[in-house]
Amino acid sequence: MKNIFNPNSIALIGASEEKNTVGLGISQNLLKSNKKIFFINPNRKSVLGIDCYNKINDVEESIDLAIIAVPAKVVKNVVLDCVSKKVKGVIIISGGFREVGNQKEEEEIRDILKENNIKMIGPNCLGIISEDINASFSYTTPQKGPVAFLSQSGAIINSVIDKIGFSKIVSYGNEADLELVDFLEYLDKDKETKIIAVYLEGIKDGRRFMDVARKIKKPIVLIKAGRSQIGSVAAGTHTGTLAGNYDVFVSAMKQVGVIVVDSIEELIDSSKALAYLPKLKDGIGIITNGGGLGVLAADYCFQYGIDLPHLNKETLTKLKELKGVSNKINPLDIIGDAMPQRYQIAMEALLSQKNIGGLIVISAPQTMTDHNGNAKIVIEMRKKYPSKPIVCCFHSGDLKDVPNYSDVLRAVKSIKKLYE
Repeated sequence: MKNIFNPNSIALIGASEEKNTVGLGISQNLLKSNKKIFFINPNRKSVLGIDCYNKINDVEESIDLAIIAVPAKVVKNVVLDCVSKKVKGVIIISGGFREVGNQKEEEEIRDILKENNIKMIGPNCLGIISEDINASFSYTTPQKGPVAFLSQSGAIINSVIDKIGFSKIVSYGNEADLELVDFLEYLDKDKETKIIAVYLEGIKDGRRFMDVARKIKKPIVLIKAGRSQIGSVAAGTHTGTLAGNYDVFVSAMKQVGVIVVDSIEELIDSSKALAYLPKLKDGIGIITNGGGLGVLAADYCFQYGIDLPHLNKETLTKLKELKGVSNKINPLDIIGDAMPQRYQIAMEALLSQKNIGGLIVISAPQTMTDHNGNAKIVIEMRKKYPSKPIVCCFHSGDLKDVPNYSDVLRAVKSIKKLYE
């Protein structure tokens, strides 16, 4: 798949300058790359200042990747042109196939490409984002990061694209050729990817998926749509997949080590934690400058089966330096006037306790709170205790690669995903 994810030359068939069109979105995104870009549109002489060709065969240079964004009725003819040109990979953005009952033509297109050993993504997809190319009609290009995102829905991609850094994004649509499992296998070997996040509506081959998922070394975090009867019907009309029984699905995913989450927010939260933090081996400590938030965090830990170890004598001795803090327990409330020095003493003490494997650190906004100063202490402690994960609930502050959540429940659910 290297010719799709890292092509040297790209042809866009359906390039456009018309406002609010797919062709314009892809054209603009492609021109931000350093690749050789060729625009194909028989109805235009140029697009965005780039000369247009009538057909892909008019391009003299070889083409690694062809992106097809034309009406469904002409896609097959365009595919035949791509075969004649001997392109190495195809992404069909165009919809109007299996998802609307036009399965026969989708299969014909698939067979034509397979017979000529040309890999295809789609049809009915947003496209891909990889390396230094944005071969999609997404409204923006995400920051680079360690999370790869595979989605049957282009809209879901657009809803999370600015939430975290991504190594690769794939909208795979109807899976006429390349399927979810093909991308899982590819990403498992991808050096830029640490975590694989998946938005799923249905699986074409459940047995193959489970066999592949079991072998994948990298964590897979997945959210499944189509859990209810109504949602299942909607999923069937969206990408032409069958959703299946959700309870059976969740049970099957647990057997192969796939982490199933309940919301898009949890998908991103969990991916952040797994991408940036080490595994958790023991219980955790909670440090807060707001008592109520610490109590909530403790309740959630109990709910999700996370141990809060008692503070031992050595830890309590170290905490004597905390002036004005009388109730030294876990969760540890260092009270509302806590400044960075108090956070440093508390974090150092709890992290040095052997059976405390990580921390949730809360910095609630109060008049004297120094979020940036507290964040610097967190970064120092991450460097000093690299094997112990720290997640935060900070109102603001530069936490770099330390996951930060607006709500303590999100923090607890994310740190739970780190247990080995």
